[in-house]
Amino acid sequence: MADTVLINDLRVQKWLRIYYQEYVRSSGFLPYMGTGTNSIIQVKRELADAGKTINIPLITRLKGAGVTGKNTLAGNEEALGNFNQQVSVDFIRHGVVIHEADEKWTVLDLMGAAKDSLTTWAAEKLRDDTITALGSIDGIAYGTATAGQRNTWTANNVDRVLFGNAKANYNATHATALNNVTSAMRMTASVVSLMKRIAKTADPHIRPTRVTASQGREYFMMFCGSMAFRDLKNDSTMQTANREARPRDVEANPIFQDGDLIYDGVVIREIPEIAGFNNTAGAPVRVEPVYLCGAQALALAWGQEPVPITDKWDYGARKGVGTKEVRGLEKLRFGTGAGGVMKDHGLVTGFIAAPADA
Repeated sequence: MADTVLINDLRVQKWLRIYYQEYVRSSGFLPYMGTGTNSIIQVKRELADAGKTINIPLITRLKGAGVTGKNTLAGNEEALGNFNQQVSVDFIRHGVVIHEADEKWTVLDLMGAAKDSLTTWAAEKLRDDTITALGSIDGIAYGTATAGQRNTWTANNVDRVLFGNAKANYNATHATALNNVTSAMRMTASVVSLMKRIAKTADPHIRPTRVTASQGREYFMMFCGSMAFRDLKNDSTMQTANREARPRDVEANPIFQDGDLIYDGVVIREIPEIAGFNNTAGAPVRVEPVYLCGAQALALAWGQEPVPITDKWDYGARKGVGTKEVRGLEKLRFGTGAGGVMKDHGLVTGFIAAPADA
């Protein structure tokens, strides 16, 4: 009697197709990825054939007045602003080991179990890398950036950063600005609207992710942690909007159901893994970052989509099953400010008081 072979080529190929779909979907950021210019996470696949680094260009809008009537255009032209950011890719791998005895003597689907575990791991890593990119300081993870690097970022992004619930809390020294956030400056509907206005008036502008031209509607996306999301749900203006302006339906109204909120053209999504931290005020306040995103906030470059990898050793007794991919993920930033200072391209970063649950 022949033993049934657990892992074969057909099954590996099926696993590959399902794995990639589930992996990206489970990260929580799939709806915001795309190749279009309005996508929050700009997906680039030009490195699939070869190469380590891709150049992502930005062409800025024209600001000059032009000429009218018989005035001469020659000599009054305007230079077209163009900038560039490089995104590099690298290998990301992980795997599990299966012994032939375990494979032989169990009724469990070990390949299926390995696929589920690897899918979860890869999805969580993509999610965590996305959160890290959103909060990064000029390409450096927020937690590892020095005080000087944070100060430079804060000064360069003065028109696209918010501390607490008012622009007056700003200070070019990052730690000072954080300490201006008091425990009363929590996430509210008015903060959502303020961050949207900051996005629309920043220079260069932060473009919305979607525009309904016939109705004059523009939409942005906001990602926030659980405590900030809690405070927004409890805000009286938000509760009134959901009670009076939304269907009084258990399935549709966020009063009864968990899920995204929407206010003033901003869709707010809870990402529990966005972590908070304490500022260094005399009475420390727990603060959470919130990210209001427009188009092209991040870039995701694929050099190779996930593929299954296997290995055998100990005379074939031990089998390794894993996954391999090649990608890079960064916040887009360009030297568009005065003097070529680096600015975040597609998002407003806020720091909001978000005390932990008692």
